[in-house]
Amino acid sequence: MSRSHSVIPFSHPAAGEVSLPGSKSITNRALLLAAMAEGTTRLENALFSDDTLIMIRALKKLGFPVREDRRAKTIEVEGQGGVIPVKNADIDVGNAGTAARFLTAFCSISPRGKYRLDGVSQMRQRPMSGLLQALRSLGVRIKASDRDSFPIAIDTDGLSGGEISLDATTSSQFLSALLMVAPLAGEDLRIRLDKETVSRPFVNMTEAMMHQFGQPFYGTKSKDTFAVTAGTPYRSPVSGVYPVEGDATAASYFLALPSVVGGRILVRDLRFSGLQGDVDFAEVLAATGANIEATPAGLWARNPSGAPKPKGVDRDFTSISDTFLTLAAIAPVLEGLTRITGIAHTRLQETDRIHAMSFELRKLGQGIRETKDSLEIHPAPLMPDVEIKTYDDHRIAMSFAILGSYDLRGDGSPWLHIKDPGCCAKTFPDFFEVLESLRVNEKVAL
Repeated sequence: MSRSHSVIPFSHPAAGEVSLPGSKSITNRALLLAAMAEGTTRLENALFSDDTLIMIRALKKLGFPVREDRRAKTIEVEGQGGVIPVKNADIDVGNAGTAARFLTAFCSISPRGKYRLDGVSQMRQRPMSGLLQALRSLGVRIKASDRDSFPIAIDTDGLSGGEISLDATTSSQFLSALLMVAPLAGEDLRIRLDKETVSRPFVNMTEAMMHQFGQPFYGTKSKDTFAVTAGTPYRSPVSGVYPVEGDATAASYFLALPSVVGGRILVRDLRFSGLQGDVDFAEVLAATGANIEATPAGLWARNPSGAPKPKGVDRDFTSISDTFLTLAAIAPVLEGLTRITGIAHTRLQETDRIHAMSFELRKLGQGIRETKDSLEIHPAPLMPDVEIKTYDDHRIAMSFAILGSYDLRGDGSPWLHIKDPGCCAKTFPDFFEVLESLRVNEKVAL
């Protein structure tokens, strides 16, 4: 793919369906849980992307037998029953936040283990201090950079357990990482949050998946306290198979597409009853006026011809913050002000996402008001022939590609260009091919 991708607009309303790639969040959690479990687990509909490949390579380096079949979308992991075979290793975490946080906690369970973890320059800027401080309080010796982030050197005799406090205000992955390794601690672990964590649905996902891999259902003791009983081994699912749900965050782009170009899209096998909180973005779209319908086949999003123009909304995105970029990007074609709050922590993700969205939307002629925790978009006529800088952030690229599908000139000619579209390989390597297949198929009635 070229260094700049010109998005070809839809010249007719969309009419098609999408099968989602496997969830990155579920794939990486399942890989770690399978490695800790007794028995062999085969992940089906597994995601093969930059972030999951980083986790796979790390597990192999730590001595776990892992076999991948990309064509079949399966990954088979031979669990070692809570033991890390290799006691001394250098691990590359790239810019994969889930892999970085999960592997740091995972390496800490090893008795007499010595591990060195590092990532790309962006990863060295991302928050780690809350997790590192919690691990130190559990007896893990950790040396880190002046920012208390990568590179990290871990010298461990295992986790001691007990009661600790945790600052998870910058990332729920800190809490998820500790919860997953807690059953392997020397004694029961009780985690008390200093403040409410962001993205609580991802913590709920972690708890549910731990249960699927054999942990007793313990639930949370209170809103800010979690208790995990040590000593119960993880086990591979009875069937030996773990099906990975389609990525609900990726679904947000295709659910939003009819609001931009009209028509209807079916996102197959996406359900409100699944593990992923980001499916709630569909309810945000419903508030704009989109027609969202849950069916046995998946979620339909419709914006039929003659329907009122979708309107801007005022929403708190604390719990579904990965999807705020989707709403921000399509806000220029909605009616009236769009206000997004609860997103301060996204300044510390792949890039400062609030600033990045503000800057690129201003290039498109939009009125923007930015605060530490919020973003307001006041729609104005879109400026054509703009190249969107992606900041090596896959979600910026995919969000603006949906806006670029709008036929601004009315003649089907491209007017918006995505710089470095290859960044989508982080979670959705063939995103642009899937979007193009919908455009080419736009005249097909369902």
